[in-house]
Amino acid sequence: MKRLFRALRSLVLPILVAAAGGAQAQAPQPPEIAVRNYLLMDATSGQILAAKDIDAPVEQASLTKLMTAYVVFDALRAKKITLEQKLPVSERAWKMPGSRMFIDPKMQVPVDDLLSGMIIQSGNDATMALAEGVGGTAEQFVKMMNDQAAAMGLKGTAYKNPEGLTEAGHTTTARDLAVITARLQQDFPEYMHYYATKQYRYPGTPASNSNNRNLLLYRDPSVDGMKTGHTAAAGYCLVSTAKREFSGVGSRRLISIVLGAASENARANESQKLLNWGYTAFDAVKLFDANQAVETPAVWKGAQNSLKIGSTAPIVITVPSGSAGKVSTQVVRQDPLVAPFAKGQEVGKLKITVGDQMVREVPLVALEDVPQAGLFGRAWDAIRLWIK
Repeated sequence: MKRLFRALRSLVLPILVAAAGGAQAQAPQPPEIAVRNYLLMDATSGQILAAKDIDAPVEQASLTKLMTAYVVFDALRAKKITLEQKLPVSERAWKMPGSRMFIDPKMQVPVDDLLSGMIIQSGNDATMALAEGVGGTAEQFVKMMNDQAAAMGLKGTAYKNPEGLTEAGHTTTARDLAVITARLQQDFPEYMHYYATKQYRYPGTPASNSNNRNLLLYRDPSVDGMKTGHTAAAGYCLVSTAKREFSGVGSRRLISIVLGAASENARANESQKLLNWGYTAFDAVKLFDANQAVETPAVWKGAQNSLKIGSTAPIVITVPSGSAGKVSTQVVRQDPLVAPFAKGQEVGKLKITVGDQMVREVPLVALEDVPQAGLFGRAWDAIRLWIK
């Protein structure tokens, strides 16, 4: 999966809107999207389906809280904090401007509730309380955010604060937001329910502040996240995720990112257009199941004479609707294969083309251990290889 994210960052997986020769005219064209920047990715295959200015630096607004949540989730997994643990509310957290959960220094608030306040209500006060609780100080937490961004290879993202208020140098890109979103869903599926929750209110806080600002949660039952954002500089932004079931493929997940829309309603409408277009203009084709042998080539000098190679994840390709019959594959690997091989060791690649356009390259790994043969077996195969 890490290779998938590296591929997304470098755009090795091409956008399926252009190809050589006459294929370009047949490629699906995205609808008009009235935002400054947008990106649509099929997370199931890792392919970007449509994009506009995805490497341009943009204000992050509350989309910052995607990385804030990632760092908090990581602290939970490492057992540095627990969901039940109560954190204090500092004066700094209490006085945070912008969206709020409405907590105050008289309260000790469980991490579970602070996460709900940050994700569902987009509370800057909850965000600051979490940052101080995990990092000791907000400044140390911001360093942790930037360290994680570097570990993810996010070259267009820099954090100056944990909540997303406008500050010089606090920028990201649509491409980096896609990586963060995909990593959140891949690395922390146990916490994704926060993003699908429509309403939340901490006891003693205003009932009028309980609704999730992601309007798509109320309009489209397939939408299950992720985060809204808005400042005067950023405009109205939305990272939305949807999952729909398809015969022969199973769940197919799309990630839509719209940045700089004109209003709260516009960001929802433009996101919905992208999602609907992605599901109707493209088909997902499952080529191989997880751990299914793509090929079983001969092995030399091994305890067995063959090796199953494939992928530990399903191999899925996204193609323009009606193009499934144009998909072809080619295995590229070293020959001869000489033992030993360890399970998970990369031994080749699967190149996938649609017509004459290569659209995806998938690493193939050993699906089993193949240790070396004994001395006699190695000697015999050495003679056979020499004759060959």
